Amino acid sequence: MSKAKDTPAGFLALTLHAHLPYVVNHGTWPHGIEWLHEVAAETYLPLLRVLGNLERDGIPANFNINLSPILLEQLAHPLFVAEFPRYLTRKVLAAREDEAYFIQSGDLHLTEAARLWGRFFSTALDDFSALGGNIVQAFRHFNDTGMIEVLTCGATHGYMPLLGTDESVRAQVRTGVATHIRHLGKRPRGIWAPECGYRPAGFWEYPVLHAGSAEPQPGFDRIGVEQALSESNLDYFFVDTHLVEESRRIPSPYDAPNSYLSRARQREQLPHGPQRNLYQPYFVDGPYDKRFATTVFPRDPSTSLQVWSGDTGYPGDANYLDFHKKRFPGGHRYWQVTGSGVDIGDKLVYYPQQAAERAREHASHFVSLVYETLASGFDSAIPPVLSSPFDAELFGHWWFEGPMWLEAVCRILHEHPTGIATITCSQYLERYPRAGFIAMPEGSWGAEGNHQVWLNPDTSWTWTHIYPAELYLREVATAGAWRDSELGMRIVQQLCRELLLLESSDWQFLITTGAARDYAESRFLTHNDQFLELKSIWQAFTHDRALNQQMAKRLAEIEHRDSIFPGIDPSLWAEGASESRSQADPPVARKSVAAEHSAQAAHAASRSSGLG
Repeated sequence: MSKAKDTPAGFLALTLHAHLPYVVNHGTWPHGIEWLHEVAAETYLPLLRVLGNLERDGIPANFNINLSPILLEQLAHPLFVAEFPRYLTRKVLAAREDEAYFIQSGDLHLTEAARLWGRFFSTALDDFSALGGNIVQAFRHFNDTGMIEVLTCGATHGYMPLLGTDESVRAQVRTGVATHIRHLGKRPRGIWAPECGYRPAGFWEYPVLHAGSAEPQPGFDRIGVEQALSESNLDYFFVDTHLVEESRRIPSPYDAPNSYLSRARQREQLPHGPQRNLYQPYFVDGPYDKRFATTVFPRDPSTSLQVWSGDTGYPGDANYLDFHKKRFPGGHRYWQVTGSGVDIGDKLVYYPQQAAERAREHASHFVSLVYETLASGFDSAIPPVLSSPFDAELFGHWWFEGPMWLEAVCRILHEHPTGIATITCSQYLERYPRAGFIAMPEGSWGAEGNHQVWLNPDTSWTWTHIYPAELYLREVATAGAWRDSELGMRIVQQLCRELLLLESSDWQFLITTGAARDYAESRFLTHNDQFLELKSIWQAFTHDRALNQQMAKRLAEIEHRDSIFPGIDPSLWAEGASESRSQADPPVARKSVAAEHSAQAAHAASRSSGLG
């Protein structure tokens, strides 16, 4: 029996990962808060415009977007709210200066291009004003209405496979969830594991010596990432293709020995490598409470490359706005990509109409690619889902036409009978069962699929400082003396903030790629120095039960500079700290794995009888 006409044959689950390391109060230009201004103007506000256009026309967006906790803190920070309009005003004035110059030089085309930039940043200024300076509230609106699903992330984007204590992994997750609830008003159901990094449970050893130590620390058994997520009541996360391709299928603990599903799995030859189906979600196996197992969505490789690649993908098209060539002092861009390998001095001028047309053509091509990728599964009882995750900053900041491409994709899928529909991950999990349990190896979506972007000869020194800091904070948090006074609480809370900032994976990434190596090294050392300074302040306080004037002044200065995560809870770092399921409000429509197993059995029976 064929599917009902109103039931899509397949689904597209787009996910945008919006994140920026903490830059408020840490520099302006070329590295610092200017980064936040740029992506707010060129990515976040354009994405909100796309959502507003779709909402106006009754078209569901149905994509996932992660707003990392540290990004939420920055978008709501009083300094950003005050400075962003001034940045936009400077950009408008720079466009007018460019316009006057091009008029004087007689270049009518570039004159109109300068006016385009003036309108672009004036619109951003008007939008920000209409939002009352509250970008987060605008995303919250679309999350509340069901246009999108907003996910959480590690608090400061800490790379969880390499963090040195289970408490640090849990604290990244639990602080992230708490921050999400504070800004978005509801618990998140999904999480973007930073860098799509994953590590299963098992024996673990520190990969480097701790600073000041000549002997390695002993290894110990660790929880898996999936357990930390499950404890925080998170339903799902994402991994790169190869982690699912290299996984092992595990029998469900809820299979009755003689059930239909059990007999079918006994006959099934469990595929490995590229034969593993990437277009269905899986429960993640591990030594944790599998009644509340977390789910993983694998990344589709073909669509990812098509959108990501600046060489062979859409952003590298000759007609699109070139990211690198800018006219100073205003920094506006007036040239197109022109071609792969074209010298920056030979770039041709940009034609917005041509670029917009290419964005629509590429949207149609993308929909066709999704269709071709999923077509072999259209007759399945359970419709396939293609998970396509990207950095949100690609859309608008790196690829100027990205937001109009995204809007065109949503419109095509809504207005044309493709048989495919957009869907959020939670919507898919509410309608369809998982494909079973798998046990995955560790890895990431970084180069070579492993940890080398974050742990290599250029970055290993950072971990020599992170690991002893994690152990020290766990010791302080476990002892609990910080509970006895308001001042003690303040000191240890700031220790927690500095450790979280120290753990940010962005520092290793920027060092490895060379994108802003000096800034990243300076930032890491700043947070390490402040952690050590706070450590001395804490030790002085525990001895004297008071602080001298200089220490009190420094505490206040560090608190002001890194004023994130108000109300942060040091007990999250106490030894063995975890969140039980009974303490967490279950998200709407969450099924237990046992109920999920029943759904799988029903679908299996329907396949056996020819129904579906």
